[in-house]
Amino acid sequence: MSLGEFMQGARESAGLSIDELAERTSIRAGLLKEIEKNNFIHCGGDTYARGHLRNIAAIISVDAQTLIDLYNNEHSSEVRKIHDMLVENSVTRIFNERKKISWKSLAIASVIGLVALAGGQIIISNSKTTATPTVVTSPAPADTSSATPPTEPSPSTSQEIEVKPSASGKMTLTISAARGNSNIDVVVDKKHLYKGPLFQGDSKSFSAPNSISIYLSNAGDLDLTLNGEEIASLGARNQEIRKTFRSK
Repeated sequence: MSLGEFMQGARESAGLSIDELAERTSIRAGLLKEIEKNNFIHCGGDTYARGHLRNIAAIISVDAQTLIDLYNNEHSSEVRKIHDMLVENSVTRIFNERKKISWKSLAIASVIGLVALAGGQIIISNSKTTATPTVVTSPAPADTSSATPPTEPSPSTSQEIEVKPSASGKMTLTISAARGNSNIDVVVDKKHLYKGPLFQGDSKSFSAPNSISIYLSNAGDLDLTLNGEEIASLGARNQEIRKTFRSK
């Protein structure tokens, strides 16, 4: 039985109500109800609480020291150990309540830590060794669709043209890719000088004393100049042409 329950029983045995006890002790009825519920928080401290107990004891015919002893055992901060107060205020812990950590828990924690560390190192290693592809944008070349002979090209023509040599005794042929790309093959005096693409905007010149033979995969997009004079177009676009210019 708590102090509050003991006081309630004594008051009822004395035939007093809470209001009657409040009137005779000059203590608020609300505070008396709290005391009988064993709540002394609003009494104002140990000194005031003991004073209330002495006043109440005289009215309900109970020895005042009995009430004070019960209060000291249950509520007085003066007789409580400092360590217990610290425990209640979360300043310290009760040493005998500490739980021992088992070796199994330590082993599991160690394994988890090692796995996490290894995973972190693998991620860091992969991030260092994985090369990020770099996209290099280069200027787009001119349309090369006409540089490759069409699947079904126009029939090629082969013709030999006699040319009067220049004052130097040689003839000079310049091929310019004015409107598109073309593959060309040039043989000078029976020797191959060039075989490959001629892109739009480019030109090549060839000189020979006797003959210059040419193959053009896209005659219509090329301009030819012989000994400084422009030659009429040798064919249509994408038409293959074979010509031989020979000195008289």
